[in-house]
Amino acid sequence: MAILSKEEAKKIIDKVLAFSKADEISVGLSGNRTGNIRYARNSVSTSGETSDLSLSVTSVFGKKSGTSTINEFDDASLEKTVRRAEEIAKLAPDNPEYVPILGPQQYLETNSFSESTAAINPDYRAKAAFDSIDPCIKKNLTAAGYMEDTAGFSAMGNSKGLFGYNKATSIDFSITVRTADGKGSGYAARDYNDASKLSTASATEVAMQKALASSTAKALEPGKYTVILEPTAGVDLLQNMMRSMDARNADEGRSFLGKKGGGTRLGEKLFDERVNIYSDPQNLEIPGSPFSGDGRPQEKVMWVENGVVKNMTYSRFWAEKQGVKAIAPPSGFIFQGGNDSLADLIKGTEKGILVTRLWYIRAVDPQTLLYTGLTRDGTFYIENGQIKYPVKNFRFNESPVIMLNNVEAIGKPVRASGNLVPPLKIRDFTFTSLSDAV
Repeated sequence: MAILSKEEAKKIIDKVLAFSKADEISVGLSGNRTGNIRYARNSVSTSGETSDLSLSVTSVFGKKSGTSTINEFDDASLEKTVRRAEEIAKLAPDNPEYVPILGPQQYLETNSFSESTAAINPDYRAKAAFDSIDPCIKKNLTAAGYMEDTAGFSAMGNSKGLFGYNKATSIDFSITVRTADGKGSGYAARDYNDASKLSTASATEVAMQKALASSTAKALEPGKYTVILEPTAGVDLLQNMMRSMDARNADEGRSFLGKKGGGTRLGEKLFDERVNIYSDPQNLEIPGSPFSGDGRPQEKVMWVENGVVKNMTYSRFWAEKQGVKAIAPPSGFIFQGGNDSLADLIKGTEKGILVTRLWYIRAVDPQTLLYTGLTRDGTFYIENGQIKYPVKNFRFNESPVIMLNNVEAIGKPVRASGNLVPPLKIRDFTFTSLSDAV
């Protein structure tokens, strides 16, 4: 029962709306079937599957709102949930930033559901784990991995006639491989909507190669280096930047898009002219939901074009206050790139460092987007177009804004954490100290 059809979802939502005595009411209904398998030290430690169906009701009187949730769907329980939301709303203070709910919307058709993912069962998960663990055992390596698959739906409706429905699937896999002496470590991650695209064996092979190649790491002096960030490394800093493109924070001087003394940097060239970033819920490689959490349609939006900031995200309240269109945050972004592979970028590098992954990333200064963190699971020195030897991990201090001004080359985008991200060759990337962790 976790995945309801569009008709089944609308029937429940309409029933809930009919119980309302509030000025406005909005209803959210979602359900999913989620499975997982986890292993460490070459042995499966946990595996399971859950099924969930949940409904939330938000009732409004004037500018007071209250929300109640439930996972029972008989008529008495549904009405009780509506009454509870209304009771909470009447007790709540006025929300000075309340914006009336939306009326009917037009949503794009997206293709975020895959039958191959929805059909995953325990046998599939066991085989996926075996295909990852077995080659590691044969080479005296130790594997630790996690795979999670989800199939579900989300629906929403309100008293002004809005209704939206979407089905989606996802599968996420990550693998860390260590050498027997613990001195070498490799990592790989894959995520798709369509499980038929996932090969845990090929992802594990990448992690195995990195583990074996990184076991004799040498120390390099910290400093500024040309780096090649694999998509699994670059995506973390880029996601942080995309989450920081909120217009209100910029208008109030609390972000990298705010100007000293007032105003924003919308329309300014902040990055290298080769930087183009957009979002598109209909993209076939990272299809997204057709609507945002508050019911706004998700559309194709250009965020950065030829290095120029073209759009920022707006809440409905802030957009109304500023007299502009309310643009919802994207569910995923696409960083346009070229045709060069990661290997091509390495071949074109005289001296540099290849970074597999960044972790333990923390914000230092939100107004410059300065972050600090560590490299891990495979960091290598490049010379004359070849990987020469592994190096000890570094702590970095870097801003994606500065990073995207120091672009030397942009490779072919691949999917990473629900986004399309190319490998990036960056000059003068700042490493501040060494780390003994692998």
